[in-house]
Amino acid sequence: MAKILTHPAAAAALLAALAVSAPATASAAPADTSSAATSCYGGAVTVSYGDAVEFGPYTTTSRCADINLRMISGDAEFVWACVKFVRVGECNYWTKVGRSWKTIATDVKDGSKFTMPLGVDLEGASARVQIAF
Repeated sequence: MAKILTHPAAAAALLAALAVSAPATASAAPADTSSAATSCYGGAVTVSYGDAVEFGPYTTTSRCADINLRMISGDAEFVWACVKFVRVGECNYWTKVGRSWKTIATDVKDGSKFTMPLGVDLEGASARVQIAF
């Protein structure tokens, strides 16, 4: 059975102790942008230039707001890439991409179908890339 404090001084002392030991504060946790990037890049697809020159079709999800690309190996210095949305049928624009993540299409709606044509810097060069979408 719970005890009920009937003495006003004891109740006041208890309330004061609770206020000191557990102050009521409201604070928002800082946004963790690294976890968003990790989940986006963690779902990346790896493909090799030479197996094909246009990859896909792929369908965007809520995992990434953008379509991103990076080279992970090969003897090419860089690749040229574009996003070709299926509903449009043409490349948005060509982007030069090296070994760091590069955004090649921004603010893409979830459920958008696309392919990705690639080109390398020298004929015969190889490139292995990751596509995050």
